[in-house]
Amino acid sequence: MLDNKSIIIGYSGHAYVVAESYLAKGGTINFYADLKEASKNPFNLEYLGFESDPNFKGWGKSLKYILGIGENNLREKVAKLILSNSDILENVIDPQALISKSAIIGNGVFASKGVLVNAFSTIGSFTILNTGCVIEHECEIGTAAHIAPGAVLSGNVKVGDRTFIGANTVIKQGVIIGDDVIIGAGSVIIENVSSNFKIVGNPGRIIK
Repeated sequence: MLDNKSIIIGYSGHAYVVAESYLAKGGTINFYADLKEASKNPFNLEYLGFESDPNFKGWGKSLKYILGIGENNLREKVAKLILSNSDILENVIDPQALISKSAIIGNGVFASKGVLVNAFSTIGSFTILNTGCVIEHECEIGTAAHIAPGAVLSGNVKVGDRTFIGANTVIKQGVIIGDDVIIGAGSVIIENVSSNFKIVGNPGRIIK
């Protein structure tokens, strides 16, 4: 019987972190889905197959789905597939994350250890807030974005859909960053960034 049990989609490094946070909040995980059966199974989960396979065993059951995929575009695609077949996509908020009561959190969001989300910020669905990142007051994070470990977004920063903010990046207050942007680790962003650019350095500069 699969009903009322949980499944994590993806089962490697990032999924392990998500799983630990989910378990730390008192949840249980019973199954995993991935392209193929994993050679390592640290949480002793049962393999249900690949979620994009028409014969995937999970569809039609009352499973709670957990996103364990790190890559933004794939995570968004899989999240939409899940929601087309099931309405149960879990948020995973680590017990050591601090989320303001006034913040708005979407669906399928992961907030790792040490994350801080301050007053009146908005976090879009399928977004990753990775270890120790800081989202200051009134920031707006789009769908399926990834804020990497240690990144700091000062107040009123806007980040577009599927954008990746690298580890230890600092973004100045009020900066607007478009969709599908990649910002390299350790960058300092003091000006707006249009969609589809790659940015590195201090101050940030465009690279091809």
